[in-house]
Amino acid sequence: MLSNAFNSISSWRSYRATPLLRLNKLQKNLKLNNIFYKDESKRFHLKSFKALGGAYAVEKISKGKKNITISSATAGNHGRSVAWGAQRLKLKCKIFVSQYVSETRVSEIKKFGAEVIRVKGDYENSLRECQKQSKKNNWKIVQDVSTKNYKYVPQLTMAGYSIMIKEISKQTNQYITHIFLQAGVGGLAAGVVAGVAKYFKRIPKIIIVEPDQADCVLQSIKSNKLKKIRIKKESIMGGMSCNEMSLVPWQILKSASDCCVSISDKNIAKTIAGLKDKKFSKTSITGGECAAPGVIALIGICNNIRAKKFLNLNESSNILVIGCEGNADVKLYKQLLSKGRK
Repeated sequence: MLSNAFNSISSWRSYRATPLLRLNKLQKNLKLNNIFYKDESKRFHLKSFKALGGAYAVEKISKGKKNITISSATAGNHGRSVAWGAQRLKLKCKIFVSQYVSETRVSEIKKFGAEVIRVKGDYENSLRECQKQSKKNNWKIVQDVSTKNYKYVPQLTMAGYSIMIKEISKQTNQYITHIFLQAGVGGLAAGVVAGVAKYFKRIPKIIIVEPDQADCVLQSIKSNKLKKIRIKKESIMGGMSCNEMSLVPWQILKSASDCCVSISDKNIAKTIAGLKDKKFSKTSITGGECAAPGVIALIGICNNIRAKKFLNLNESSNILVIGCEGNADVKLYKQLLSKGRK
């Protein structure tokens, strides 16, 4: 499945590998050998790693048919990828969003010709409404959340994400020792772990990073079973503010994760500004609210002697963080950037 994903996506007209940058100022500061930053702000023109998943799943599901309608529920970037994938293949597309999804993200989805349907309540409500209407109208759902009876499409999206690792394996000859991976429902993290198993010669330590308001991976691993949590307050890391893991990622991450870290929203703005203003590297980097967590977790762990020792982080460590999105929500990005510069 992973090889098929790479063969398909690398043949798309505007495909090129996204940059693998070095946070050389930060690595010096934290006394680490290398900190690599995979810059997904340059992924197609969607500014997010999600471009690799949803659009690829649309291609596989539609099987060349033109008379079908694609549907999906989203907190932003996944829906954009699905809408773009549908537009590429000239298919009709319906995207369901909750009341919390910003107008900026909605207008980005509409740019690809999709109809956007707002649903009262949270992401769960938008997903339920998408499932209900799709069943009634015989639309094809392309969702990145897997359940007992819905695995194939989420597996396709994760296969798409594994391409980042295929690219990295060609972009550096350094062995990666630690990967910091953001988790919402777990698709990105599981897709990267699958890519690591296929494309890396050595298995690095996997550190999962989540918002402290939505730490469903951490709570599931603690309980040794899938755990649904209650989100009291939505995190600024909107795409990661999820109350339950997806089933397939859970099956992968429960044994592949070495450590789970939860972070507050407190340092998001400061980190976004740090990336942009060359505090961490010689290059100015546009990283959105969900691109910052890996950097924040890495700094936090390195500032904790016990945690740093536990994860064996030292002068010979080569770290990978996934800069999973750029300024996908332009308005929010500008707000956070200006807040972080204060």
